[in-house]
Amino acid sequence: MIAADAMRPHLLMPGAYPEADMQALERDYTVLRLWEAADQPAFITRHAPAVRAVATRGDLGAPAGLLAQLPALEIIACYGVGTDAIAVDIARSRGIAVTNTPDVLTGDVADLAVGLALALLRRIPAAHNFVQSGMWPEQGLPLASRLHGKRAGIAGMGRIGAATARRLAAFDMQIGYFSRSAKADSAGTQRATHFSDLAALAEWCDVLIVTLPGGAATANIVDAKVLQALGPQGWLVNVARGSTVDEAALLQALESKSLAGAALDVFWNEPRIDARFLLLDNVVLQPHLGSATTETRRAMGQLVRDNLAAHFAGRPLITPLP
Repeated sequence: MIAADAMRPHLLMPGAYPEADMQALERDYTVLRLWEAADQPAFITRHAPAVRAVATRGDLGAPAGLLAQLPALEIIACYGVGTDAIAVDIARSRGIAVTNTPDVLTGDVADLAVGLALALLRRIPAAHNFVQSGMWPEQGLPLASRLHGKRAGIAGMGRIGAATARRLAAFDMQIGYFSRSAKADSAGTQRATHFSDLAALAEWCDVLIVTLPGGAATANIVDAKVLQALGPQGWLVNVARGSTVDEAALLQALESKSLAGAALDVFWNEPRIDARFLLLDNVVLQPHLGSATTETRRAMGQLVRDNLAAHFAGRPLITPLP
């Protein structure tokens, strides 16, 4: 129910947060639940003059069309680290603050990247299904591939890339990474090799792990050339954004076995992913669970609320978008 206290800041939400976060927000704001409106354009028109804040999620964002309808908007708080679905340039041009929730989800996404690499190379999901099928007494499984000792290529050496590198170092892996410039003495990059060309990194490594941000600059950056360089003995792990990988090229590589396999937490058109993925036996598929732990989601919700509270109290924001 929309709070009736007109004195509280009006907060527009395109989609729901976990219930505990919703309850906390509704104590302090007049929460406008856009996703529940039968006629969303009319709902926005009716409430737009009063909306001072938008609390959104990384998958929903805040597009230019929405911002154009909110003349009193002061802040966009994003539940998630990805802001590629937010019209950030327009927000900045209007002096609208934008915050996200970095750091609190770094460890979880890095954990999942390593877990997906292990699951993919050691064929853990297939082995689980094999045991459950009852076929174990009758036959064995083909041999899998080891992870330790291989070369790991990390596309994007930001917070998540560096955390992933630190974890993979414990597997006695050689680490290479792709970024626009070398990350001198950055955590996770000690003894790591910098590549300024992604295809060169793919040719060098055995397992390519994508941790790049989304957006126009990285759209389809893992293309047919990169996949060809990775080759039939190479493996792809994507915990970044579906937009970073050319899915048509990836599907062709997986179907033709010109790529050994892929473990994917993100997709181009999620959750309605290409049905061809469902027919493959050389993939591990996840429904975008990178930050999906109780601990991290609780911290993300708290950080959104802390940023909103700081803004309306006139204090510095906790995690403004750089």
